[in-house]
Amino acid sequence: MAIFVVHEHHATHLHYDFRLEMEGVLKSWAVPKGPSMDPADKRLAVMVEDHPLSYGGWEGIIPEGRYGAGEVIIWDTGQAEVEKGSPEEGIIEFTLHGRKLKGSFALAKMKGGRTKNGWLLIKRNDAYAHPGFKIAPALTPGRLKEIAQNPPYGPDEKEPHGKGKKSKR
Repeated sequence: MAIFVVHEHHATHLHYDFRLEMEGVLKSWAVPKGPSMDPADKRLAVMVEDHPLSYGGWEGIIPEGRYGAGEVIIWDTGQAEVEKGSPEEGIIEFTLHGRKLKGSFALAKMKGGRTKNGWLLIKRNDAYAHPGFKIAPALTPGRLKEIAQNPPYGPDEKEPHGKGKKSKR
């Protein structure tokens, strides 16, 4: 069974990074409003670069001046079953077994539109659906103190996150 992780990322703007294990890496999407358990919500998910599997367990602070500067914590994680599809096909259907995200989901690539690499993250209507779901950030002062102790490097990186790109922050 594969894994998934949702990183809560306090960069220039709070967003959530949804990561799904496929093809030996974590395929990754930035989700500005975060995932939802409400099937009525179709959340924009912008596909970004793949991350190594070991990155799924990382929490810490990306240093000022680096791409993505800010605090990163794990909002949810668990096992995932990819039932069908792939990024190349433009559709991925999967079931999540997390603490917060449970049940059937889909990622569907948007055709045309203004957002390059735009996808929609969709909760399927199943027993776990939660109409009216509102995402709640998990970063608290206590958690911030904990992650501040971690090195500002992803587990497989030789330099801080983003390979030296400058941040707008």
